[in-house]
Amino acid sequence: MKKYFYWLGYRHDIIVKVLLFAITITLLIIIFPREGKFRYEYQRGKPWQHDDLIATTDFGILKSEAELQAETAEVLADARPYFIKKENVTDRQINKLISDFNKQFKPGSASLPGGADTRDRYLETALRICDTLFGKGIIAVTNEIENKPGDYEVYIIDGNIASRVKLSSVFTIRTAEKYIAAEVEKTIPERNDALKKILINSLSQNIVFDQVATGQMREAMLNEVTTTRGMIQAGEKIISRGELVNAEKFQILESMRKDYESRLDESFEYNNILLGQSMLISITIITFILFMISFRKDIFKENKNLLMILLIILLMLGAAALTIRSQYQLLQLLPFCLVPVIIRVFFDTRLAFFVHVVTVVLTGFMVPNGFEFVFQQLVAGLIAIISVAELRRRSQFFITALAVFITYSVVYTGMLLIQDGSLRNINVTMFVFFGGSAMLTLFAYPLIFIFEKLFGRVTDVTLMELSDTNAPLLRQLSQYAPGTFHHSLQVANIAEAAAYEIGANALLVRAGALYHDIGKMDMPGYFIENQIPGINPHDDLGYEESARIIVSHVIKGIDRAKKHKLPEELIDFIRTHHGTRMAGYFYNRMLADYPEKVPNESDFRYPGPVPFSKETSILMMADSVEAASRSLKKPDAAAISGLVESIVDKQIELQQFVNSELTLKDITHIKKILKKRLMSIYHLRIEYPSL
Repeated sequence: MKKYFYWLGYRHDIIVKVLLFAITITLLIIIFPREGKFRYEYQRGKPWQHDDLIATTDFGILKSEAELQAETAEVLADARPYFIKKENVTDRQINKLISDFNKQFKPGSASLPGGADTRDRYLETALRICDTLFGKGIIAVTNEIENKPGDYEVYIIDGNIASRVKLSSVFTIRTAEKYIAAEVEKTIPERNDALKKILINSLSQNIVFDQVATGQMREAMLNEVTTTRGMIQAGEKIISRGELVNAEKFQILESMRKDYESRLDESFEYNNILLGQSMLISITIITFILFMISFRKDIFKENKNLLMILLIILLMLGAAALTIRSQYQLLQLLPFCLVPVIIRVFFDTRLAFFVHVVTVVLTGFMVPNGFEFVFQQLVAGLIAIISVAELRRRSQFFITALAVFITYSVVYTGMLLIQDGSLRNINVTMFVFFGGSAMLTLFAYPLIFIFEKLFGRVTDVTLMELSDTNAPLLRQLSQYAPGTFHHSLQVANIAEAAAYEIGANALLVRAGALYHDIGKMDMPGYFIENQIPGINPHDDLGYEESARIIVSHVIKGIDRAKKHKLPEELIDFIRTHHGTRMAGYFYNRMLADYPEKVPNESDFRYPGPVPFSKETSILMMADSVEAASRSLKKPDAAAISGLVESIVDKQIELQQFVNSELTLKDITHIKKILKKRLMSIYHLRIEYPSL
């Protein structure tokens, strides 16, 4: 059992990797839609590349989307709204009319000089007008009939009978008021204002819109629109090899594809589909693993890196699968270019493109006629990677979004021209989707911040922000230890140039150089670059104590960096910039002044570790030569060259670079840059002759 646990512990890293990829493959198989794939690839406007295609079953030829939309629009244009006539409104309003009339025209009232005969004539006229108005009907004006001409017909349900009538044959409130005015004037020319008012007040719409009946009628009419136009019989040739896939052939092929995929059920075919998907997904992920092992071993070693990459792939594929299941048309809205942008910001362009290829290819298995989709996304992803290859400003994300939108639009237009030979069928909605996808790509910025926090990585964007000399910690350094701040700036410039020369991460080196000496802020006066001439606090201390103070700035710098939540990548520069070397000045003085004593080397030695990357190694060299160059009495070319050679060779002798990936060629290039930069710092002015 003990040997078993030892075996597991020794191979735990490999076991974790196997579990990561196994879980990823399993999740991908789960999220993939369970549907068969038509075995043939074809494009409108291109020749048929396969053997002659013969129909194996009968199937209907589906109408194109444009045909269905045209027929639907025609049906809806011919559909008529339904209204219902309410009899209770008529009875209620006539009763109201009689009540108002009796109040206004009481028997013997002075307003009726003609007596009872006049009153009866008034009431008879009012009732006759009401019968006419409510008999024909007063319709409620709705959006369905507003601004429609008089000959526009609607259905009016009266009882159990629905009649199709013209709008001109019924009243509206406005036309009813005009009718009242005309009839009263014609019948009762004298003093008729009161009667008009009573009649107008009694008006009410007794024909109202019936939304339920209208909806049922429209639904029934739409159900009559068939999705097919004609049939293909089993054994009939559909297309010959080399024949052009025109619009008609394309629609027949699409019909055959959908019929084939719909026939697959959840029996034997379902198991075969599952097996096929598992094989394709597995071989794609295995290809990704082989790529990482062959070209990105440093990234593959870290399980944290693999987890982040696989999580990004899973999230995008999960979103794609969900979109395909629910609303396939919205697939173009998904920001697939987020994947290469995020991977590029954290890693490099080659890995970003390969991860994008894996994501797009896996998505291509889920979409019909995946060539167009894969081509479009690959080109857009490549453009996105190029746009953020040297990320230095947030505004580059907006440039990336614009580039992605233009790429999508150009590829779509080009494909349409190839397929149709014209732009007649261009879909403006697609450009809206392209714009939405490009805008969603801007979410890369907050997502990068989230992944930084989740996985403890640092990006160029963060390094740019931290390299700003107005950053809080650097501002404190310039205030409390101005000499150290100036030294750090010089080291940053030198180290950055050296990193560019050998292809290291120059931005990371610069940021690390700016923060490498922040531990000196606690006791700045004990470091020579911050001392006032003539005042040296070390004169009152023993050599061991002085050395401990000097050495302690590494530990204090680490503590301060962690307190201010600096990334671990920058803290590594603080840890390693002196490696495991000695505080040589005080150690040698101890040996010279007290030859009889054997000094404890641990009091004079930096805690380490030694540099373990190209970047941290460059900083050690740049820091040492810049500090030592300040003691040169005559900083000419020979002195600077000798200084750089001796310091770097001594560091090599002390095995300070054994854990880094620097080659002798790299070190030679770094020495050259260090000399060149120091000479530019200490150049002498030309002496002009005195007049």
